[in-house]
Amino acid sequence: MVKFEPKNSEYRTISILGHCCNDIGVVHLAQHSPSGQMVAVKRFNMDKAKEESALIEYEIILTKQLRHSNILKYLVSYVWGSDVCVVSPLMGYGSCRDLLNNHFADGLPENAIALILRDVLDGVDYIHKKGLIHRAIRASHVLISDKGHACITGFRYACGIVSNGKWQQKIHSYPSSTVRNLNWLSPEVLQQNLRGYNERSDIYSVGVLICELANGAEPYADMSTTVMLTEKVRGSIPQLLDCSTIHLDDHNIQGDSAVMTILSRQAKRKFNEGLHEIALLCMQYEEMDRPTAAQLLTHPYLKFNRKHAHLTEYLAPVIPLSDKVAYNKDELDTIESVRKMSDLELYSCDWDF
Repeated sequence: MVKFEPKNSEYRTISILGHCCNDIGVVHLAQHSPSGQMVAVKRFNMDKAKEESALIEYEIILTKQLRHSNILKYLVSYVWGSDVCVVSPLMGYGSCRDLLNNHFADGLPENAIALILRDVLDGVDYIHKKGLIHRAIRASHVLISDKGHACITGFRYACGIVSNGKWQQKIHSYPSSTVRNLNWLSPEVLQQNLRGYNERSDIYSVGVLICELANGAEPYADMSTTVMLTEKVRGSIPQLLDCSTIHLDDHNIQGDSAVMTILSRQAKRKFNEGLHEIALLCMQYEEMDRPTAAQLLTHPYLKFNRKHAHLTEYLAPVIPLSDKVAYNKDELDTIESVRKMSDLELYSCDWDF
């Protein structure tokens, strides 16, 4: 078993994968020198963090306590100069947001969505049973391994349901630093009223995630915050975009041929009714009308036998980063040579985890 020590000298930086936490953190592709294993090292500059420092500390402590195959594992954390560093397994495909931005602008294939959704719900069910509400379930917080395994991250926004040893029926605390998560939050969280909210607010976010994965962009992405809030409070429910929901005659988009081209392609596809139904169930206005994660996992659509289906098949021709590195093992002798590799195709992404 590989042992990861809290020593910066054991992690050989190869390249920058992206930035996170409003550029406070930088995610590096690195090699664990003792084992030769490729990992991701996230370095938080605490001089820049200021008010975010408490959230960063909270996320590291909380994530290290979680043990589930669909939760991103933190292998070790340590302090190096003014940086707090966190080592995690390298997720070869990056985040679902990376996949949408770079390879699937119209949305992921349906079979890929179904497999990712099942993994996400497994992780959500686990954290809910642990007495946690995630409050930031979105494509950038769902990472995909080179084996096609989905993991949830982004726990700096999470909160507990248990207080003084008692399970709270409602939570009234509002998550800080939520500007980037507003489109995914449920109506009851956004309203901040005396009714409060519970763990089923995460189920609403799962519904928004389904739309994001299927449509290529999250619902309300082209709206102002005020209009988005109004739509949610009115009970508007976003839809998956396919031939049953897109009517091109209803879209009067002037001078944006790119948008019309995407809509035309989306209008030619048809998602399974089961996926439409799950998305609708998740985004019910009243939280008690939404099923739990455990109940959703028993839905016939998700119980369909996909034992022999592999997510990597549906993400082709995308090649995971670990495979790109494996093709060039001889080039790992020096950092300089790695950066010169034309076929490594490293790109900077918004790894917001």
